[in-house]
Amino acid sequence: MSLQAEVTTIPSTGDVLDRHLKSFAELDLDGILADYASDAVLFVRGAQLQGPDSMRPLCQGLIAEFAKPGASFSLQQRSVEGELAYILWTAETADNSYELATDTLVVRNGKIVGQSFTARVMPKR
Repeated sequence: MSLQAEVTTIPSTGDVLDRHLKSFAELDLDGILADYASDAVLFVRGAQLQGPDSMRPLCQGLIAEFAKPGASFSLQQRSVEGELAYILWTAETADNSYELATDTLVVRNGKIVGQSFTARVMPKR
């Protein structure tokens, strides 16, 4: 009888970013939030959100907006270096035009531990 050690592979920064983008594209709130460490920090204009529970309302709002018919998302740039990931994107929803948006993520041990998000959002109303 042989004993085999179970090898756990920690996802790379690129793997975490790709999974995060896939969850967003699928409007999967639980998948999005599962990517964050329990003490992760998200910096957005005017706020610093700590932990997935405090990020939930923001993510729910984005999912609700992007779930409306006609929404589109276009990834303009994807860069990964070590534990850092950066994306530049544009999007259109029924309510807003995201003329320029960026996210920068810090990933450690397969989880997002830090993120900043900013965008130039123009309402369509």
